[in-house]
Amino acid sequence: MAPPPRPHPLSRSPHIERLCGWLETAWARGIADRPSLDPDALWGKALREVTAEGERGPRAEADVADFRLRLEVLCESLEAQARLNPLGLTIAHGQLVRVIRQRLELGQLWHGQPQLIAGELAPPIIVVGQMRSGTTRLHRLLAADPAHAATRFCDSWNPVPRRPDTRPAWSALGLLFARTIDPWLDSIHPFGITRPDEELGWLAAALDHCAYEAQWRVPSFTAFSEDRDPAPIYREFTRILRTDAMWHGNAHLPRVLKVPQFAEDLPAILGQFPHARVVLTWRCPDDLAASSASLLANQMTMQSDSVDMAWIEAEVVRKIALRQARMDAALAGFCGPLAKADFAALDADWEGEIARVYAALGLTLSQAARRAMQAEQTKTGGATHRPHSLDYLAFAAK
Repeated sequence: MAPPPRPHPLSRSPHIERLCGWLETAWARGIADRPSLDPDALWGKALREVTAEGERGPRAEADVADFRLRLEVLCESLEAQARLNPLGLTIAHGQLVRVIRQRLELGQLWHGQPQLIAGELAPPIIVVGQMRSGTTRLHRLLAADPAHAATRFCDSWNPVPRRPDTRPAWSALGLLFARTIDPWLDSIHPFGITRPDEELGWLAAALDHCAYEAQWRVPSFTAFSEDRDPAPIYREFTRILRTDAMWHGNAHLPRVLKVPQFAEDLPAILGQFPHARVVLTWRCPDDLAASSASLLANQMTMQSDSVDMAWIEAEVVRKIALRQARMDAALAGFCGPLAKADFAALDADWEGEIARVYAALGLTLSQAARRAMQAEQTKTGGATHRPHSLDYLAFAAK
């Protein structure tokens, strides 16, 4: 029996209306304060738990100034352009306070344990490609190889290591909430608390725009970020990566890294890892646009009551072109190991496509790796991108 059709991308759970109503009532009755997006207020709330000295740590003054400026521009864009509903306002406030707190805690950690960011890293394997081009599937297959290291989902969004490690528990609570308000979440991107996942949380912690433009309409912040040198973002990213690798004791293993934003910022991340191996994914551009627009609409409609599908479509097309141009320019001068993986080929014969990727990268595909990848395939049940794009196409045709 065929599965029931999923709602179009602008559908949302009835929990959203209930939560928005509860929040408005709580603010009106004085039970809770309406969340602020003022940068000073956000800093003040974060500083109640962490000392101010933590912001600097090993960071250069230029990196500190870049973060502050990014926060100011993002807050201005949220206030002027995002048209957040009560839930969206609450989520935005919470996310930004958490990011500031994490930044302060990391600075304190590095000040007290400088060895965490001084260790050597094995050259990573960087998966580069457009959003919805099969990067997640390829990343998880490569990460399944016991000869490689990968980032846990809970560590991506909670980059400050702790003993005992409470990050899986906090991530479980976060995923429970996310799945409650967005019951289609795992059809867009299958999650697992300790499962290998992209380092999107680390870029969000450095206030890169990619995590925020995917959930809020913030075009001025996006434009500001696209025109700005991302080097401070990737210096912070590398510090977090070193910390994670040293904490888990796997710095000697090649880390499989993947965030679609890498396509836009490839020179910056290769500047941090000049000896990296690169895997480039490819998918039909029409399918890319449909699936990407569906994803953005799904995320935005939870936090705003004024989602413009035509604007999302146009922005997705613009973003794909920008990332493709920047990726092509960066790879034209790249002389390191480079492999290409095709979305359709992964569907048709994933083992053959992986073998070709390993050969191009000069890596050994062991029997242990093959068994682990087969287990990963069994776990996921194959690719999940295509049905999501078909949902969008059905809606767009109406």
